[in-house]
Amino acid sequence: MHKTLIPQLSITFLPQISPSKIEDQSIQFNPMEEGEEGVSYPLENEQTQKNKSKERGIWGIIMSAINWVIMLCDELHWSFVMGVIAVYGISQGLSMGLSRVTMQYYMKDEQKIQPSEAQISMGVIRFPWVVKPLWGLLTDVVPLSGYRRRPYFIFAGFLGVTSMLVLSIVDGLHLVPAVLSLMAGSAGVAIADVTIDACITENSSTHPTLASDMQSLSGLSSSIGALAGFIISGFLVHLVGSKYTHVCRVFDYFVSLGGFSVLDGTMHHINKRPDPISNYKNVIGAKAKGGLFKGVFGLLTLPPALVVLVGLTIKDAPVRNHSYSRVNEKFGDAVRAMWTTLKSQHVWKPCLYMFSSLALNINIHEGLFYWYTDGKGGPLFSKEIVGSIYSIGALGSLCGVLLYQNMLKNRPYHDLLFWTQLLHCASGMLDLILVLRLNLNLYIPDYLFIVIDEGVSHMIGRLKWMPLLVLSSKLCPSGIEGTFFALLMSIDQVGMLTSTWAGGFVLHYLHVTRSEFENLWLAVLLRNLLRLTPIFLLFLVPRTDPNLPVLPSEISKTKRDTEMLTTDNLEMASLLDTS
Repeated sequence: MHKTLIPQLSITFLPQISPSKIEDQSIQFNPMEEGEEGVSYPLENEQTQKNKSKERGIWGIIMSAINWVIMLCDELHWSFVMGVIAVYGISQGLSMGLSRVTMQYYMKDEQKIQPSEAQISMGVIRFPWVVKPLWGLLTDVVPLSGYRRRPYFIFAGFLGVTSMLVLSIVDGLHLVPAVLSLMAGSAGVAIADVTIDACITENSSTHPTLASDMQSLSGLSSSIGALAGFIISGFLVHLVGSKYTHVCRVFDYFVSLGGFSVLDGTMHHINKRPDPISNYKNVIGAKAKGGLFKGVFGLLTLPPALVVLVGLTIKDAPVRNHSYSRVNEKFGDAVRAMWTTLKSQHVWKPCLYMFSSLALNINIHEGLFYWYTDGKGGPLFSKEIVGSIYSIGALGSLCGVLLYQNMLKNRPYHDLLFWTQLLHCASGMLDLILVLRLNLNLYIPDYLFIVIDEGVSHMIGRLKWMPLLVLSSKLCPSGIEGTFFALLMSIDQVGMLTSTWAGGFVLHYLHVTRSEFENLWLAVLLRNLLRLTPIFLLFLVPRTDPNLPVLPSEISKTKRDTEMLTTDNLEMASLLDTS
């Protein structure tokens, strides 16, 4: 396995050069000294180099990024790269940015539930992510209309569009149907996610030197999309609500001043019309309240619609001679292959660490959200401010991806996870300082402090997550990459679900409610102490180089993989073969 060398830029990306053309690891790619064909040119004088460095600046960074994406398109096909950007950047990133603020205010202001109840509801909404292996098995084992990927993208998109339409059209939804609709939308995102993950793991097998780059592309797309979503989310919720109120005001004023007479052709209703002011108070308030959320939910139909477009365009090798009568047998083969792999200590130990590191990081975000938007003595941030705070968090995640891609991706898993977990615990103390209002004693305004907190915390969180993603892709044996990667991600989702529900129970036990936040600092302190515990489990993580295989040779291939893989290198070919 050769190593792709990176040009030395201020923020570096892979150069536009095919990895297959790089045969000698000793080649030093230096754009300042060599031509495109590796022909050395005379070194330029120092002043010329300085001028070129100045000219390069931001434009050079942008061009390097564009060249990196073009290289990925050349190696992996443009439809795959666009699919990753659409699913991770738009369906997950942008959609998450828009929906997170909307859902939190929807639960707090529309459904009027307690922080602990909101925490539990958010966990229920994420449940489709727990059953990701099911979606992975379906996309690998049960092709539809002769394809394994395209139909599932299309189904996921239609499911997301339908669920958002229900929330945007139906008035006065009870909590249960509202949560079910949100869960259906989450299922659409999860199905699209597991399908594109299957494409990523398949390409990781055929292009192992680009495995980290594909994860970086996913992380960059997600972070940039989330950044854009969070930037406009608070303003969008506010503006959509205001515009809806304006429309209702004009409509009701027209009706109260004579609309009925125009419709009926008589002046009889004018004498019986309601007072314009009372009509405005009674009707407009209710309509504006619903429109505040319904408008944003309506806009959230666009990202899943884009997923449908991905399903229509992505490159997907057709499956021939598939026998649906053997689906049960193929499911059994897949389950046995996954169980055999999971029993290996090379696999279950890292899985146990990933679950523990997520489950022990209890999630109390809803309690903090209620406190800094509605709490007595809290910052009382507006919707626009909340959206801007989350956008800083997304920017921090983006910085984390860039830092990992350019400086840390070759660090051993064990060392990187140790320091990121330690920093993760330290960054949590910023929340404690904010809740105890110690930042005011230091003359640091609430907004400035929470912006620093959000950016630093998300950057460290992304740095902690990236090596786990790369490690997960290395744990997938050939032949069941998509399904097994989905299994690993579902283990992570179970850890997150455990964290979310545990946080809800902690908030309930400490009596943190919509109006009582006296014990919120205890919840923050407990969370921070629990973040230290995964450090003592790092012995479960391999100390290998991230560029080397993790699985031993006897596990890295399934039993019949060598015999039954087709020339197209389909990751579930052994299960789809009908011989």
